[in-house]
Amino acid sequence: MLQIRFICVGKLKEKFYKDAAGEYLKRLSAYCKTELDELPESRLGDRPSPAEIDAALKAEADGILTRLPAGAAAVALCVEGEERDSAGMAALLQKYAANGISKICFVIGGSCGLHRTIKERADVRLSMSRMTFPHHLARIMLLEQVYRAFKIAEGGKYHK
Repeated sequence: MLQIRFICVGKLKEKFYKDAAGEYLKRLSAYCKTELDELPESRLGDRPSPAEIDAALKAEADGILTRLPAGAAAVALCVEGEERDSAGMAALLQKYAANGISKICFVIGGSCGLHRTIKERADVRLSMSRMTFPHHLARIMLLEQVYRAFKIAEGGKYHK
């Protein structure tokens, strides 16, 4: 069975985000083994310098790298990533499965994004859209799209 780990910087605080994440994780359990790994977001002042932001992102990256399992495909969500439609996401998951890759890690950074070392380490850089979304909402959107990808692969009615 495919194992998918979602490595996320920042904890969900709002009940509606927690409820949505819980619902999609429950739905995904029929298709794969999931794990949600939350790291604390680095604290920055109101007007951090570029050096302070880089140091915070590096600290978060160090934590992310320790959580990437050996042999896992890493998919980093970042603005410079490739946009895929839902069928493209399904094709990505199917490609990994067909190539014998049983572990996939999706990585979502905090409010300042991801450090370049994570983007360079990633097998795939994925962009949700050219629009900007809060990282907590991006997590819910990703969970939904992974669920949709499984429904597409099985030919279910969920995807229209």
